[in-house]
Amino acid sequence: MKLSGADIIVRTLIEQGCDVVFGYPGGQVINIYDSLYKYQDELKHVLTAHEQGASHAADGYARATGKVGVCIATSGPGATNLVTGIATAYLDSVPLVAITGNVPTTSIGYDSFQEIDITGVTLPITKHNYFIASVEELADTIREAFQLAASGRPGPVLIDVPKDVQVAQYEYEPQEAAQPEERYAAKEIRIQEAAACINKAKRPFIYFGGGLIASEAQEEMLALAEKIDAPLGCSMMGISGVPTNHPRFLGMQGMHGHYACSTSMHHADCIIALGARFNDRVTGNRAKFAVKTKIVHIDIDGAELSKTVKDTHGLRGDIKLTLQKLLPLLNPVERPVWMEQVASYRAEEALRTDVREGMTPRNIILTLNKHLNENTPIATDVGQHQMWAAQTAEFCRPRRFISSGGLGTMGFGLGAAMGAQMGTGEHTVLVTGDGSFGMCLQEMATAVTYKVPMVIVLMNNGVLGMVRQWQTLFFNKHYSNTVLDRKTDFVKLSEAFGAPAETVTTPEELDAALTRAFAYEGPYLLNCIIDKDEFVLPMLPPGGSMDDIITKVGD
Repeated sequence: MKLSGADIIVRTLIEQGCDVVFGYPGGQVINIYDSLYKYQDELKHVLTAHEQGASHAADGYARATGKVGVCIATSGPGATNLVTGIATAYLDSVPLVAITGNVPTTSIGYDSFQEIDITGVTLPITKHNYFIASVEELADTIREAFQLAASGRPGPVLIDVPKDVQVAQYEYEPQEAAQPEERYAAKEIRIQEAAACINKAKRPFIYFGGGLIASEAQEEMLALAEKIDAPLGCSMMGISGVPTNHPRFLGMQGMHGHYACSTSMHHADCIIALGARFNDRVTGNRAKFAVKTKIVHIDIDGAELSKTVKDTHGLRGDIKLTLQKLLPLLNPVERPVWMEQVASYRAEEALRTDVREGMTPRNIILTLNKHLNENTPIATDVGQHQMWAAQTAEFCRPRRFISSGGLGTMGFGLGAAMGAQMGTGEHTVLVTGDGSFGMCLQEMATAVTYKVPMVIVLMNNGVLGMVRQWQTLFFNKHYSNTVLDRKTDFVKLSEAFGAPAETVTTPEELDAALTRAFAYEGPYLLNCIIDKDEFVLPMLPPGGSMDDIITKVGD
């Protein structure tokens, strides 16, 4: 059957299993929006308040479901407003398809109104992008984009569609949803070499990142940990990869990671890395990181092997399939001495943990934990609150911690929380700070309009806390532009958007308020007042190593 290019776009999205798209209309996508109107019973469109919110919502949907998220924007500023969200997805390997409109092909290159070379702009932050020159290539390009976004190391793909391509007619033949490329295990010889290395280890440590979640290799990793009697730790992107209360799990490693996790990794003689990047927040001073430690690194992206630290054995392949072949080659062993050493680090961490009464960040998250169920997604923005949530929030299932890691995007959380809720159908939590929340708070209008069940825990300290913490520790308390001194009343602001809100100043007030918030079918904001001098600890100083770890102010 012959359809317009706009209809082909929408029909192909439906064909690919897309059930919701996030976007904002404009002149160069008005034909697509006319088609969305016609097919509204088959494909839901969520109108965000800003295109950046649409990209973050599509990202949150993808992180929480494992499916490809989709966002739509018009040409020019609409397209460029997606850029931060696309980059966020790219740095965290999130499958995303962004569709933008553009001026007609006959007007390209003439500086037409709202013309922008969005494929050129996004080239460094996409797995691939496409400029559609003719309607004939449209459907197959969308199918290829879905496949590419979800294959191998996932990531965002952009499709730019000029206005005349949307209007043109072409024959459309439905097809089955495109499947990701077939996964493969690492080479047999590399697996054998890795097994020999692990079998010689005395103090193995398993370190996993977001790649483990993408590979759905949790079961194999836990089998590995049991067989070789090893503790587990993760990067921030790996949080929720295993249940928080698993007896082998030490929590997040790195600059603001758990003391026991970072210390165990530091003293391991063999680190088995699964889908993690060893970025600067993990290694600290690379010259002092794992100097005498063997590193067995498994990753689907060969470019990550020995990119930042020298791997003893680099295995390029799918983590799940590679572990399935690796496990039979490993000797079962018990390591009472090593596990006793790890237990001592845990005991030391308990002594170093900041346990106080009152409205501390830790107590806020502990109180929140009492109201979560095993499926509750928690999205965060970026800053101190993100680290407090990463350190203390409890998870039972994968894909329930939704946070910007690689790019560290303030303003990510509200849109991402909406996308996660719509993808999972679960009452969702946003943990944010007053600085981050101010970045994209216009999406409160979207959350209210669509009655998104969401509890917003706003940690309000009146400052840009993470930067201020650095200024306190390393810049002689020169508080340059980190004291917000804003007069914003977040309760009144939330109510103006149409969402109930309340201010809480004690854990007891918060506990009662959370009961009300989770019972409300829509967004509900809790303005949690905390002290401006609360710190995220432990902390590795910039350029430091585990020898320099700060566990309390004054270290």
